[in-house]
Amino acid sequence: MPKTNTIYFSFLLLIFLGNCKKQPKNTDTQQRHTEQSIPYSTVVPDGLPTPNGMLWIPGGEFYQGAVTGDNMAMQDEKPRHKVGLDGFFIDVHEVTNAQFAEFVEETGYVTVAERAIDWEEMKKQLPPGTPKPHDSILQPGALVFKKSRSSVPNLFDYSQWWKWKIGANWKHPSGPNSSLVGKENHPVVQISYEDAQAYCEWAGRRLPTEAEWEYAARGGKTKAIFTWGNDFSKLSVSANSWEGEFPVNNTVQDGHEFRAPVQSYPPNGYGLFDMAGNVWEWTSDWYNTKYYSTLAKNGMAINPQGADTSYNPNNVFQKEKVIKGGSFLCSDSYCASYRISARMATSMDSGAEHIGFRTVLDLEMIKRY
Repeated sequence: MPKTNTIYFSFLLLIFLGNCKKQPKNTDTQQRHTEQSIPYSTVVPDGLPTPNGMLWIPGGEFYQGAVTGDNMAMQDEKPRHKVGLDGFFIDVHEVTNAQFAEFVEETGYVTVAERAIDWEEMKKQLPPGTPKPHDSILQPGALVFKKSRSSVPNLFDYSQWWKWKIGANWKHPSGPNSSLVGKENHPVVQISYEDAQAYCEWAGRRLPTEAEWEYAARGGKTKAIFTWGNDFSKLSVSANSWEGEFPVNNTVQDGHEFRAPVQSYPPNGYGLFDMAGNVWEWTSDWYNTKYYSTLAKNGMAINPQGADTSYNPNNVFQKEKVIKGGSFLCSDSYCASYRISARMATSMDSGAEHIGFRTVLDLEMIKRY
């Protein structure tokens, strides 16, 4: 049975009740640690065409996590650890509204934000004793961004710039009065993990692992903080982010106040667009604050699939996945998550106005077809 639109309300209730602040993998077979070199798949096999809209990322080794000298790095981006990956295909840009619409039209799929609310299911993800909201509030919807009219002294309280909006979903990303007219080439948003997985299954693809995503975003630059290098002054011409006082005023120095059409900024070294800013992107990894330390202790990880379980001491009531890349809301005064190593935890059933995704296709998947 499809899940109901519950985590959105969980998020909302936690805010107003004052509580704000990948499925498990078999690591024995899917994640190996070794210091010996392995034969990575670095080139596309002869006769295998590159899928439309994708690029080949050659396999190799890299250090995942915050680079030395990144003074904006968060603790969950550390320690750096060595990773080896086989090659894979990845979307050139984020999945667009037009692409997602084709999927919905063909399958009749209904996203999490469009589904009826099941209180019995939702309360399992809330603190015991949480009172049931009035039925007028228990309606399908999603979280949308709202500007603040004045300076925000506490940037840890994100309820100050997020608002629950009944009727918000991928077709109406900013609320029921918004639409996708003229935005067919914008990244699709208000997409939960389940929604992204459904699209991937339809397309014969999968979500990238966190390691694959970060390796692709690096574009061959081993010591870079950003996809374009280490020069912060190039942010405005390189990514769609928030410049100005967050969340009060966006100077729009980069040309876009909110989401931008895909491929609006230069590609990285591999030819991939929007690996920094615009919208966050789902990965298949569980978010676990202990995972990087575990990898660092065990030597080089080969094709790591992420932690076995979710663990976030700041949010014990929900299971969360890793999202990468930052969004149009990322500011140097808040999270600066347009950095390659930046990562954030997000509930699996949550979508938002700044979360989208892109897909991956590896050689093993092609063999199965």
